[in-house]
Amino acid sequence: MPNAPATVVKELAPTGKLRVAMNFGNSVLAQKDPVTGAPRGVAAALARELAKRLGVEIAFTGFDAAGKVTDAAKEGGLDIVFLAIDPVRGAGIDFTGPYVLIEGAYAVPADSKISSNDEVDVAGNRIAVAKGSAYDLYLTRAIKNATLAREPSGPQAMELFVRDRLEVAAGVKQPIIAFAKQQGARVLPGRFMVIEQAMGTMKGRPAGSRYLREFVEEMKASGFVAKALAESGQTDAGVAPPTPIT
Repeated sequence: MPNAPATVVKELAPTGKLRVAMNFGNSVLAQKDPVTGAPRGVAAALARELAKRLGVEIAFTGFDAAGKVTDAAKEGGLDIVFLAIDPVRGAGIDFTGPYVLIEGAYAVPADSKISSNDEVDVAGNRIAVAKGSAYDLYLTRAIKNATLAREPSGPQAMELFVRDRLEVAAGVKQPIIAFAKQQGARVLPGRFMVIEQAMGTMKGRPAGSRYLREFVEEMKASGFVAKALAESGQTDAGVAPPTPIT
């Protein structure tokens, strides 16, 4: 894939810098370098490669929750986001095809009688979630009987789960497993959803959006995404299959 044409650069980096949101609340995609604090992980690697092809500097802005990224995108000031595809978010963001597939999982107290995902959506059950996260948006549509208890970020939702002795905690599978191990909780088998992680840019950038879609497909096919995941220790996350570009 050649370096981007001028029209794409103008749309994706209108200020001369590529302004990129990093959601450190999702440790599968983004982490902070323990020494420098700089963004690392598959999302940062993709962002830096894109900036290189656009021929512009990169400006990262860190967030601790996906919902906060979405809110910031609505206000302007961002060019590229790394979020799960969701119809609510799609109102203002043009998404690429997914580059990584991760899973949503439930944790319950060790002594809980809940043994399967099918037993979660029951009246009286309270589910801790991060407000505006992909799994919050999904569960808002899917849950009919249980109650969602929202906190601004994943760690705060987990604190609520422990502090108020909630029946269920929902989240990205890898952090949920780590949390359950730390707290002596139990992760329910399987998954309640597949989370399609994609790159996105604001609507109204047609040339930039198409370039971004093509960029992601190349990064998957070339092995770039798989290598970035492996280098950041996220070997449990899967590279998404090819997505036709329309």
